[in-house]
Amino acid sequence: MIFEIDGDKLVLTAPNSFTLRIVQERFLSEISKRALPFFSTPPQIELRIEKRGAKAAAKEPSVPVKATASAGKAATPPASKAKSPNKLNPALVFDTFVTGKANQLAHAAAIQVAETPGVAYNPLFIYGGVGLGKTHLLQSIGNLVTKQNPQAKVCYIHATNYISGVVRAFQTKNFDEFKQFYNSLDLLLIDDIQFIADKPGTQQEFFYTLNSLIDTNKQVVITCDTFPKEISGIEPRLTSRFTCGLTVAIEPPGLEMRVAILLQKAATSGSPITEDVAFFIAKHVRSNIRELEGALNRIEAYARFHKRPISIELAKEALKDLLAAQNKQVSIENIQKTVADFYRIKIVDLLSKKRSRIIARPRQIAMTLARELTQLSLPEIGNAFGGRDHSTVLHACKTIESLRNADSALNADFNLLNQTLRG
Repeated sequence: MIFEIDGDKLVLTAPNSFTLRIVQERFLSEISKRALPFFSTPPQIELRIEKRGAKAAAKEPSVPVKATASAGKAATPPASKAKSPNKLNPALVFDTFVTGKANQLAHAAAIQVAETPGVAYNPLFIYGGVGLGKTHLLQSIGNLVTKQNPQAKVCYIHATNYISGVVRAFQTKNFDEFKQFYNSLDLLLIDDIQFIADKPGTQQEFFYTLNSLIDTNKQVVITCDTFPKEISGIEPRLTSRFTCGLTVAIEPPGLEMRVAILLQKAATSGSPITEDVAFFIAKHVRSNIRELEGALNRIEAYARFHKRPISIELAKEALKDLLAAQNKQVSIENIQKTVADFYRIKIVDLLSKKRSRIIARPRQIAMTLARELTQLSLPEIGNAFGGRDHSTVLHACKTIESLRNADSALNADFNLLNQTLRG
């Protein structure tokens, strides 16, 4: 795929009609969004097919397409203050957000904020790992507020674009206009706030903006990759302000939730899959929703190209590189070493008959991780942990699942180990 900028147009040249169709159906919205910083206004996107055998870059007739990332009623700061911040994506709404145990509190809080902005929780601070749906919730709030009140001034912006706005305001000495824009908002949605760490000037301006909006009952919603007080390089007065409303976490989705997400995404894309296929994908792609979508897109494209129905066998073929890399990276030996190092115990203790809690709990965590991250059966896992039987492994998994719901510290440790092992 070749990208060219032609005035206020972005020209995409595909090698064939199949690639062009996939780009138009799957990636156009994301391309539009990522192109915004390079244009003063939302660009028109033109799709072309490369003409084979031409000496130069001769192209087939182009297909003009409107940039979908510019949809929505989000307010846009003038060019002097920010480099065209991201707009609301109309596809990211509450109806397309799959809920489950991992995100139900964040989902409920987001709906309440959208229905009563500036009243329920202010600010609403949503945190969690990459690709778990924070941006989806953020934009869902903006889309619902805009739908209910088309006159509302709504701004969705990534923290890096906010930083650019502050820098530009410094350069142009135009801070009055910058402040006036943000202070006039009814709803500010700011994504990935962790990027303002170690940037005192930006933090100061955001602190003033945050205070101004909250004090006038204007809603602020913030996302981050970690709990506010654990962000390094952020002023205490700012983290304190982050937590004065409601702070909610989004956890990695469980197996059943991953299956539900896949089934919904497949149905929405017009290529429905069976539950067997969804379970197969969900068992092998565990990290986040973004990777789930990527795996599903890959399978759908593979099926279209080979003109075959989607089945488990086809999914195995389409994801063979991912499966090979996964099997190579995550081994039970790696799990045992990672857990032992984390809890500062010896691997031999994990395999021993010792039952003291300082040994037994890490052993149960390691067994649970082995069940999640490998394709080994319960008897095989038990055998790898000193010859234990499958019932011991099953008991360990149930114990850890129960403890994760009751003990936030253990749950955090488990998630960290999980992320580390997945690389």
